[in-house]
Amino acid sequence: MNENLFASFIAPTILGLPAAVLIILFPPLLIPTSKYLINNRLITTQQWLIKLTSKQMMTMHNTKGRTWSLMLVSLIIFIATTNLLGLLPHSFTPTTQLSMNLAMAIPLWAGTVIMGFRSKIKNALAHFLPQGTPTPLIPMLVIIETISLLIQPMAPAVRLTANITAGHLLMHLIGSATLAMSTINLPSTLIIFTILILLTILEIAVALIQAYVFTLLVSLYLHDNT
Repeated sequence: MNENLFASFIAPTILGLPAAVLIILFPPLLIPTSKYLINNRLITTQQWLIKLTSKQMMTMHNTKGRTWSLMLVSLIIFIATTNLLGLLPHSFTPTTQLSMNLAMAIPLWAGTVIMGFRSKIKNALAHFLPQGTPTPLIPMLVIIETISLLIQPMAPAVRLTANITAGHLLMHLIGSATLAMSTINLPSTLIIFTILILLTILEIAVALIQAYVFTLLVSLYLHDNT
């Protein structure tokens, strides 16, 4: 019970060298591929899910926005597999690190903004000053809109970090309570263990949902700039 709650969020090292890079590169290796004309059930299900997700996100985009489909699908698969692997015992979840989530969000957000300024600069600049704004409020509104634009990549990064971290902490606390109660009261232990199982199922859903939400926010930024 005296174990540090945040020990699982410390980036692991191997011989003093950070192992986060190896952990980040590991999830793509779990995605099965097929060299045959007729796929098995796993590959077929995977392709169906990818097509369904891609269709769901790309429906609102024009032709230029749909060129990002491969990147967005790769992003949601990477985040989902990373979140799910982080639920395994004694594993490290890179998406609990705000620095990594910002490293994913900022370049994608910057790419959408640059695309917006290149393709339709008038519409992009019009967002900084809504139509019909009183003259005395123009400087203040420009500053407010500029700040709101700059904090856009913080939204998906902080959301992903907070949800995954909170879920891991809650599972750690309930798991520790289960071990502590196992030597005191067996019926209470069974109840807490049942809660832990239900929470684990919930965290699996949260891991998938947060991957979709992160990608959806990036997709919305892309839609606003294309």
